[in-house]
Amino acid sequence: MSAATASAAPTREEIVEWVTNSTNEVFTTMLGMEAQFGEHFIEDPGKGLTMGVIGIIGLVGEWTGTAVVSCSSPLACKIANTLFMQEYPSVTDEVLDAVAEMTNMIIGNLKNSLENKLGQMGLSIPAVVFGRNFATRRSGKESWYVIQFVVDGERFDVQLCITPSQAGVLTGTGVPRIMTLA
Repeated sequence: MSAATASAAPTREEIVEWVTNSTNEVFTTMLGMEAQFGEHFIEDPGKGLTMGVIGIIGLVGEWTGTAVVSCSSPLACKIANTLFMQEYPSVTDEVLDAVAEMTNMIIGNLKNSLENKLGQMGLSIPAVVFGRNFATRRSGKESWYVIQFVVDGERFDVQLCITPSQAGVLTGTGVPRIMTLA
């Protein structure tokens, strides 16, 4: 049995620390901006997002999940302005590309921390959703970690749901690993 297979689920504190470190590193290195930690909480399943720009990326391995990065349209434009060194007064394809890239970088950094505890993982290609009047819904029964930041006076959230995959069964026992959010 590998060390990752034998290890327990990450704690809430570890998740918050890893997300905070990943987010701060990307904002500082790539944008020269500060992402100030706001708060964190566990959100019930089923609840989704209803506005702004949302980057979504899947994680797969012995543990699988979804990570979501979300921000307001004005913050998405500021990110694109800095990342691409052009002015974007409104959401364009380039702004959506910038949010997809931020999602990829933040969750890619987070994946490295998760792999140290949970074993190797792969990432999907990021998808981006934008609009004013939409609703998302999360399927499944798992709760979500929500870690909030403030960047240039705007809210920026990173959300994560991760659970053992069907293949993520304790080797030789037939007993699934269960992750509790405490």
